Amino acid sequence: MKTLRDMKIGESATVLRLHGEGAVKRRIMDMGITRGVEIRVRKVAPLGDPLELTVRGYELSIRKADAEMVEVE
Repeated sequence: MKTLRDMKIGESATVLRLHGEGAVKRRIMDMGITRGVEIRVRKVAPLGDPLELTVRGYELSIRKADAEMVEVE
Protein backbone atom coordinates (compact mmCIF):
# COMPACT_ATOMS: atom_id res chain seq x y z
CA MET A 1 0.00 0.00 0.00
CA LYS A 2 1.49 3.34 -1.09
CA THR A 3 0.50 6.45 0.83
CA LEU A 4 0.84 10.14 0.12
CA ARG A 5 3.71 10.24 2.61
CA ASP A 6 5.75 7.84 0.41
CA MET A 7 5.61 10.08 -2.67
CA LYS A 8 8.63 12.08 -3.86
CA ILE A 9 8.76 15.72 -5.04
CA GLY A 10 7.26 16.07 -8.52
CA GLU A 11 5.32 12.79 -8.42
CA SER A 12 1.60 12.66 -9.16
CA ALA A 13 -0.89 10.05 -8.01
CA THR A 14 -4.60 9.34 -7.76
CA VAL A 15 -6.29 8.89 -4.39
CA LEU A 16 -7.59 5.34 -3.90
CA ARG A 17 -9.05 5.64 -0.41
CA LEU A 18 -8.82 7.44 2.90
CA HIS A 19 -8.01 5.70 6.15
CA GLY A 20 -8.77 7.14 9.54
CA GLU A 21 -11.90 7.84 11.52
CA GLY A 22 -14.36 10.61 12.30
CA ALA A 23 -13.16 14.20 12.47
CA VAL A 24 -9.71 13.49 11.03
CA LYS A 25 -11.10 11.82 7.92
CA ARG A 26 -13.72 14.58 7.53
CA ARG A 27 -11.00 17.28 7.75
CA ILE A 28 -8.95 15.59 5.01
CA MET A 29 -12.04 15.36 2.81
CA ASP A 30 -12.90 19.02 3.49
CA MET A 31 -9.45 19.97 2.14
CA GLY A 32 -10.47 18.43 -1.21
CA ILE A 33 -8.66 15.11 -0.88
CA THR A 34 -11.27 12.56 -1.92
CA ARG A 35 -11.24 9.30 -3.86
CA GLY A 36 -10.29 9.70 -7.53
CA VAL A 37 -8.59 13.10 -7.15
CA GLU A 38 -5.17 13.68 -8.73
CA ILE A 39 -2.51 14.96 -6.32
CA ARG A 40 1.00 16.24 -7.09
CA VAL A 41 3.74 16.75 -4.50
CA ARG A 42 5.22 20.25 -5.01
CA LYS A 43 7.62 20.57 -2.08
CA VAL A 44 8.63 18.96 1.18
CA ALA A 45 9.81 21.04 4.14
CA PRO A 46 13.48 20.62 5.14
CA LEU A 47 12.66 18.26 8.01
CA GLY A 48 10.05 16.42 5.93
CA ASP A 49 6.98 17.92 7.57
CA PRO A 50 4.70 19.33 6.13
CA LEU A 51 4.25 18.34 2.47
CA GLU A 52 3.05 20.93 -0.03
CA LEU A 53 0.62 19.49 -2.57
CA THR A 54 -1.34 20.62 -5.59
CA VAL A 55 -4.95 19.41 -5.29
CA ARG A 56 -7.82 20.52 -7.54
CA GLY A 57 -5.77 23.46 -8.83
CA TYR A 58 -4.71 24.93 -5.48
CA GLU A 59 -1.77 24.50 -3.10
CA LEU A 60 -2.28 22.67 0.16
CA SER A 61 0.07 21.88 3.05
CA ILE A 62 -0.55 18.68 4.97
CA ARG A 63 1.24 17.05 7.90
CA LYS A 64 2.98 13.69 7.45
CA ALA A 65 0.62 12.07 9.96
CA ASP A 66 -2.38 13.08 7.82
CA ALA A 67 -0.60 12.16 4.57
CA GLU A 68 -0.15 8.62 5.91
CA MET A 69 -3.95 8.19 5.90
CA VAL A 70 -4.25 8.83 2.15
CA GLU A 71 -3.73 5.70 0.02
CA VAL A 72 -2.65 6.48 -3.56
CA GLU A 73 -1.79 4.66 -6.78
